[in-house]
Amino acid sequence: MPQIWAGVDIGKTHHHCVVLDAEGKRLLSRRVLNDEPELLALLADVLALDEDAGWAVDVADGMASLLISVLLNHGQQLLYIPGLAVNRASAGYRGTGKTDTKDATVIADQARMRRDLTVLRPDDEGAIELRVLTNRRADLTADRTRRINRLRGQLTSIFPALERCLDLGNVGPLILLTGYQTPAALRRTGRRRLETWLRNRHVRSPEALATVALEAAERQHTAVPGEKITAQVIHTLAKEVMGLNEQITEIDKLIAARFREHELAEVISSMPGIGPLLGAEFLAATAGDMSRYGTPDRLASLAGVAPAPRDSGNVSGNLHRPRRYHRGLQRVFYTSALISIRNCDASRRFYERKRAEGKRHTQAVLALARRRVNVLWALIRDGRCYQRELPVRAAA
Repeated sequence: MPQIWAGVDIGKTHHHCVVLDAEGKRLLSRRVLNDEPELLALLADVLALDEDAGWAVDVADGMASLLISVLLNHGQQLLYIPGLAVNRASAGYRGTGKTDTKDATVIADQARMRRDLTVLRPDDEGAIELRVLTNRRADLTADRTRRINRLRGQLTSIFPALERCLDLGNVGPLILLTGYQTPAALRRTGRRRLETWLRNRHVRSPEALATVALEAAERQHTAVPGEKITAQVIHTLAKEVMGLNEQITEIDKLIAARFREHELAEVISSMPGIGPLLGAEFLAATAGDMSRYGTPDRLASLAGVAPAPRDSGNVSGNLHRPRRYHRGLQRVFYTSALISIRNCDASRRFYERKRAEGKRHTQAVLALARRRVNVLWALIRDGRCYQRELPVRAAA
């Protein structure tokens, strides 16, 4: 048991550290630069007070990465308390104001009193690389979604008939919009020339796309004010979306390659519905270390697929989704459950049984996702791959 507790309120350029003894008395309060020499000096000063020290932070990555690496490399015990928990606990301390000093004091005091906080451990290099790559892919996907929405808005403003009939999630319509954005331009080109133009750019089913575009052009003969400049914006947005598609394709290849290099890749990908991307997101969130969570129930709670009770008075059995959960882990288990319903007979039977019990679609999928947590936990624990059929025992 540590004799002193150091709570660090994480900031972008500076952190604030407060050290409390076992009785809650403040021993040190300091603002430090987020720089290695300053952090090493802080570590030395804290250990000078007592070598048996415990540390706690309210951010587990990003701008806290350097501090966390310094502490773990020097063998320090490090706990993580979520910022939301710190904010709620602050209401129970003296004063209504919010300062870095008070937040650091609350972090240290909560770490001193609580025994249920997460212990931070160093991740392996593979898990860190997957986390960086999957986060980057999420950013690119969000950027692509925003640009597609802007593209739809601009196209609707001058050519709503074409916007209705195009699926901008496909490459063909995007290529079409890089060359033709207005009904007049499509009518001038004609069907045969448009088909040839699309075929030369390796668009799939150019005849069908040209037919749809020309039919939309025949339904609009009015030129909308600002059509010319809007067409230029549509051209630019279509090019940007295509560029983002290429970047996402490249990063998917990197993610798949890094995932296959991990020692648990074969075990995780043997589960129906989990491919390289979802498997990489699972490793990025958990590092494949199930000992961090203790039981599959805790992992399911973190993933948001285990209901949390909200009972009060005579009300019991009132179950809801937990308010705090890991969105990335929930995506892994929920999405893989949806996929497994289509390609795994056991998952399909489980889903249909839950539907027959009166559960809605989302409830049945969540129930399946919860069951899959237990299965994946057992596979990683035993180091074996998933088997669709139970092994047949030899006759005595």
